[in-house]
Amino acid sequence: MLEIRDLRIEATAYPPGEPARELTLVEGVSFSLKKGEVLGLIGESGAGKSTIGLAAMAYGRGGVRITGGEIRLNGRDIRQGGARALRALRGREVTYVAQSAAAAFNPAKRLMEQVIETTLHHGLATRREAETRATQLFRALSLPEPETIGRRYPHQVSGGQLQRVMTAMALCPHPDLVIFDEPTTALDVTTQIEVLAAIKQAIRQTGVAALYITHDLAVVAQVSDHILVLKAGQMVEYGPVQQIIEAPQMDYTRELVSVRKVDHPEQPSRGEPVLSVAGVTARYPGTKLDVLKDISVDLLPGQTLAVVGESGSGKSTLARVITGLLPAAKGSISFAGRVLAPALAQRSKDDLRELQMIYQMADVAMNPRQTVGTIIGRPLEFYFGITGAARRERVQELLDQIEMGEGYLDRYPAELSGGQKQRVCIARALAAKPRLIICDEVTSALDPLVAAGILKLLLDLQ
Repeated sequence: MLEIRDLRIEATAYPPGEPARELTLVEGVSFSLKKGEVLGLIGESGAGKSTIGLAAMAYGRGGVRITGGEIRLNGRDIRQGGARALRALRGREVTYVAQSAAAAFNPAKRLMEQVIETTLHHGLATRREAETRATQLFRALSLPEPETIGRRYPHQVSGGQLQRVMTAMALCPHPDLVIFDEPTTALDVTTQIEVLAAIKQAIRQTGVAALYITHDLAVVAQVSDHILVLKAGQMVEYGPVQQIIEAPQMDYTRELVSVRKVDHPEQPSRGEPVLSVAGVTARYPGTKLDVLKDISVDLLPGQTLAVVGESGSGKSTLARVITGLLPAAKGSISFAGRVLAPALAQRSKDDLRELQMIYQMADVAMNPRQTVGTIIGRPLEFYFGITGAARRERVQELLDQIEMGEGYLDRYPAELSGGQKQRVCIARALAAKPRLIICDEVTSALDPLVAAGILKLLLDLQ
């Protein structure tokens, strides 16, 4: 069904003060997919996984060009058909599930309208047929209230629920090929297992072929038939799932397989709580439903508190209440011995600096019109008055800390991978020299090796 031969993808970089130069993002990648098969693309952040996935629908981000190779779907080279043929292809024969559902939905439209939009645009079904199909997919993907969830707006569901709605959107037109770009990134483990099972069942029932892009080897092992391991845009290893998992041939693949959870003994903590949440109840404006009810917890200096729960259980809401983004309806938040004002706008500059949050959805946490240097540099100027060359030097130090190195200062968010965007958000939080960092699933977009490095960095800073 899908055959890619000797794929080569390039981009043009424009470093400030230097002549433009060509970059090779992907080189020499070849694979094939049969009807009903799933190929898992796995590798580190920036390895070219999403770039290859988009190339399977003959698409490249701004400045990115497919310069070599063949991309054949159902026997024809889709690059040769022209713009009109590609418009007919995308959303009909090939669909795409983006990594960040929050950035992919129109906030002013109800979910059902967006799920069936492509199906109706291509004339594949009547409105009633499309809505029936969408409701069936909502149920298969374990979404709550499948009969009515389509009436909600994107902001009225959790990140994990929104990601599943986007999967339903991709499956609704009965495509030949679906490109899944980390669709379970925002889901809790329990829901992730259910969604992966639902995706696999849907693939088997419809006979659709699928590219499954991920940084999580455990995920790709559950849903894929074959695995292609990538590094720096090149193939490292390609083979059946069992072979890659149990008998990897290359050193990089062995590193991915060997990443394991390790036990960290609890460190003794002394002193008064740095954070105290007392009897907090929270609800969203205009509703009477308590999202959080009577939550109390203390965090001592040097401690790490893990907040665990299913998608939609209120984890991110608690973070928003602590940071003042959502004022608590009842209760109090104390930080470093002082009671914080409920709303962000009422807090002091020191309150804002010392309590930083790193958001789950890096795509919507950065201004797309600002460079990486500007994004990370803003806290340096706002809190410490650091400007000019000193600010640029400090930003580079922060980039080195989060293992991004040189060459990223003048890039825009659209020029970064999902994992790189999240690391920029981490560097921005570190720039403020906070006493407490609230991490809302900050490693969900990172491959295991980089995630382990980020967690070690946070632990070392602590």
